[in-house]
Amino acid sequence: MELGVALIMLLVLCAFLCEYTDSTLGMGYGTTLTPLLMIMGFEPLQIVPVVLVSELVTGIMAGVAHHREGNIDFGDLANQRLAIIFGLCGVIGSVLAVLAAFKLPAFWLKFYIGSLVTLLGIFMFVMRNRVLQFSWFRVCAVGLLASFNKGLSGGGYGPLVCSGQILSGVKAKTAVATTLVAESVVCLVGVLTYLFLDHKAVDWSLLPWILLGAILSVPLSAKTVKWVPDRGFRLAVALATFVLGLICLSQVIG
Repeated sequence: MELGVALIMLLVLCAFLCEYTDSTLGMGYGTTLTPLLMIMGFEPLQIVPVVLVSELVTGIMAGVAHHREGNIDFGDLANQRLAIIFGLCGVIGSVLAVLAAFKLPAFWLKFYIGSLVTLLGIFMFVMRNRVLQFSWFRVCAVGLLASFNKGLSGGGYGPLVCSGQILSGVKAKTAVATTLVAESVVCLVGVLTYLFLDHKAVDWSLLPWILLGAILSVPLSAKTVKWVPDRGFRLAVALATFVLGLICLSQVIG
């Protein structure tokens, strides 16, 4: 597809808005950008590798920005362990996912992700005023499941990892920053696996414009997180998780 000036501007704007949501709430980039690009007429193999590469770059940038703004301290050993655990789970889950991507029907994959994310949003809203005990088991389980979703569809990682961490006893702002950094590892593995399986099928024409829009949003999102109170931020994550789940389900049903 030839990219005109109007389409390029639209791509940059969409990437900016989706990444702003993602870097602020720890979710929403691939889940919203992938279907938007499909509506514009792009094919999944044009979209998913580009989304993964752009999230690889912005995930690292967002982690640095959140650390600088004081939303998370990556010098803390516990936060380092969280990022490492999600990174390791991401390597395993994303490789298995890409291998399965060519076999699973798209309808059931999207229906499963949409249903799971919606239920997580409801559960988080119900549990919003409760402080849960931290659990490494839940953290590992969420990391594997979320990275599998990411490798299959380009989305579905942030809502699961961010909300899953909060439900495992991690603070909301810490969960957002950890999710963004860990997701960059998952994206790297996913891209390398796609290139290994069929490098000729990957089209990079979208990458410069998607990456430009996404990068521009990172500093603003880190400052937004700094301004929002913890209790309000946790509620915002719950509502965003629920809305993204409904969006996924509506796309499948539609």
